[in-house]
Amino acid sequence: MSDTSAKKPAVLKVENLQAWYGESHILHGMTFDVNEGEVVTLLGRNGAGKTTTLRSIMGIVEARTGVVEINGKSALSVPAHMISPMGIAYCPEERGIYKSLTVRENLMLPPVIAPGGMTVDEIFELFPNIAERLNSGGGNLSGGEQQMLAIARILRTGCRLLLLDEPTEGLAPVIVQAIGRVLKTLKSRGYTILLVEQNFRFAATVADRHYVVEHGQVIDQIANSDIGRESGRLHEYLGI
Repeated sequence: MSDTSAKKPAVLKVENLQAWYGESHILHGMTFDVNEGEVVTLLGRNGAGKTTTLRSIMGIVEARTGVVEINGKSALSVPAHMISPMGIAYCPEERGIYKSLTVRENLMLPPVIAPGGMTVDEIFELFPNIAERLNSGGGNLSGGEQQMLAIARILRTGCRLLLLDEPTEGLAPVIVQAIGRVLKTLKSRGYTILLVEQNFRFAATVADRHYVVEHGQVIDQIANSDIGRESGRLHEYLGI
């Protein structure tokens, strides 16, 4: 971690986070933090617990214990519908685009929860493809366009902490590059981003730090500046 990021406050703090789906114990003490203005990734194989971590932060698992703090305030006992107003937005892997609604209607669906969210014009500047498809049905978009729309609509909300789950999964390289440019722009504007990724080559182009997740817990932390000399260790962790 750089000295600059170390001096910034933790926007998201997670300690000994445990989570269950029914009788299945998925998270076994997740502990990490994300500082203001950082892009931080959770890397790991399928089933490691990365998505469950995001869902647990948002309060949408069946049971959880431990510590989750957003901007210094505990979110663990907060009802799920009150977590977003704490300044955090979640873009799930399945994107959640409503096929029966137009692109415009999908874009305007999430409520604004804080001042300072992006205007529609600013969003169109980031995502010109969306501006061209405003009256199209959500179900008529390509996978890349759906992903862009899913990210775009949470930028209206005023949330400054973004949780993005596998935003590049299954997308063409040109779309992956476009999403990378968007994440770099958001970082330059002071957004804080927790990114779940399996594609560490993509993650290395946008992130400051990486946490390696295995069996529902963090087993290592690697600064992006160390990716080159730690590539062998990463390959072993991720099975690539």
